[in-house]
Amino acid sequence: MTTAKSRREEIYQLAVTAGLASVEELSERFGVTASTIRRDLAALNEQGKLARTYGGALAIGAHPEASLRQRIGEAFEEKQAIARWAAQQVQPRESILLDGGSTVGALAHALRGHADLTVTTPALNTVQELADSPGIHVDCLGGRLRSLSQTFVGPLAEATLERMTFDRVFLGADAVTAEDGICEADQAQTRLKELMARRGQHVYVLADSSKLGQRPFHAWVRLPLPWTLVTDDSADPHQIDLFRTSGVYVHTVERRHIVGDMGEEAGKAS
Repeated sequence: MTTAKSRREEIYQLAVTAGLASVEELSERFGVTASTIRRDLAALNEQGKLARTYGGALAIGAHPEASLRQRIGEAFEEKQAIARWAAQQVQPRESILLDGGSTVGALAHALRGHADLTVTTPALNTVQELADSPGIHVDCLGGRLRSLSQTFVGPLAEATLERMTFDRVFLGADAVTAEDGICEADQAQTRLKELMARRGQHVYVLADSSKLGQRPFHAWVRLPLPWTLVTDDSADPHQIDLFRTSGVYVHTVERRHIVGDMGEEAGKAS
């Protein structure tokens, strides 16, 4: 009988080479219960090797989820420019929700020094950024900690969100498309983002141009219109047109200067 370690390594290799595999297929192949396979998939998901999909199927590919630490250095200047623009939208006495991720984490840093502001977040990096900022009250969503993303997810976080509303919600994304919305490695993440979007008067997705039109994983959330995509000016014009046609407000930023392609409305609409 195979050990859990060797079985999980073989599952990963099968995933990379063969594509999707169901829990039932894997259970039969390895001669173990479906519950055992689900634990294997959960462990591989936490390690960032595989992404879980609807119904327990396994999202297979050569694009493992990067850790938050790895993502911080990617598209650094673009993320900083996006964060600066987003910080300028926040007004005194507002209550805002900051998602996890490196770009939203950059926004948290840009908000340091703001006064009379309430920030709610499931993200450890945002808590660390704002913990010693005297003008900002921080509420942290609890739940199960995802080690790779450094965010809390699950029923506890979801139940807390149901009792709150926000002036502005800022979401991160592993990828985003006009057709299917935000793409993430894990369904618990997309479920939480779906609830976040429902609780905000103004909703923004902060995503640098490398994430537009990409499909690295198989967990998705469609956002209710209208919402605002904030990206950088290196974005493919065709992708921008797809989002506009779908009813999404689009705001592009340069590394040094802010450029709004939809005037005041892009900053005000959700």
